[in-house]
Amino acid sequence: MKKVLVIGSLNIDRVVSVESIPKVGQTVIGTDLKNYFGGKGANQAVTLARLEGNVSMLGMIGDDKEGLQFKEVLEREGVKTDCILTKEGVETGFALIEIDKNADNAITVVPGANQYLTIEDIESNIDILKGSDIILLQLEIPLAVVEHVIKRAKEFNKYIILNPAPAAKISEDILKAVDIITPNETELEVLTGMEIKTEADIITSAKKLLRKGLKQIIVTLGEAGALYISNSLCHKFEAHRVNAIDPTGAGDCFNGALTFMLANDKSMNESIEFAMSAAALSVTKSGAINSLPSLTEVNNFIKH
Repeated sequence: MKKVLVIGSLNIDRVVSVESIPKVGQTVIGTDLKNYFGGKGANQAVTLARLEGNVSMLGMIGDDKEGLQFKEVLEREGVKTDCILTKEGVETGFALIEIDKNADNAITVVPGANQYLTIEDIESNIDILKGSDIILLQLEIPLAVVEHVIKRAKEFNKYIILNPAPAAKISEDILKAVDIITPNETELEVLTGMEIKTEADIITSAKKLLRKGLKQIIVTLGEAGALYISNSLCHKFEAHRVNAIDPTGAGDCFNGALTFMLANDKSMNESIEFAMSAAALSVTKSGAINSLPSLTEVNNFIKH
């Protein structure tokens, strides 16, 4: 099994249930406020750990009580935490998440300690990057740090998977170095500058990225499934129908599960199918890390 290094964010998710997501200027009454450990980086790392992958994480927490608890949670899950750093005098990042009666959500992220991860921190921990086979990244840490990691990972001939969330413009030189990019529709719009309304628009936008040097694109479509697009293939993967309770972390679960399968030398088709199953399972529970399935759970779901 290949070694995976996740470089990314660690957030405390503060989740509240609402009847509907408020419009501009509107006040709504929320219920059932809960706190969970989350953040795109941590969610993806724990996904890999629960699937019995070999995973380490590099990121930044604050020196608050929740940050210290966070590291303990990751260690219990099986994530190697030697490279999780602590920023003194700063709070751990957090996300405000509203979930409505249809299991749709709206999320506001306050970066906290995540924004203090630096290029110098990456260089100080370069040995773990050198010793890993696959590097999995998102965009809840400074973009300059993400770009530096991708450049360095390419120098060491690592396999690079980029989940470009939250949406941001990324330079063509950086995109060319990535082996797989996994945007949703909104993130694809930002990457290409093209408006997307139909599946045909998605394919057109993805092909624009391919012409810039990207190799493989997986566009996640929520309950509509996912599209895999390369220079030689375009294939639609259908989503599984489940009783959705909370979509928070589903995209992270998809990315972690996809990476797990690729780390085990599975085909792209098999990897995406497995990731679709894992993501479907994750929306049937509340919370991000709390909802991530085990390898046994995913295998049983696939069998049935």
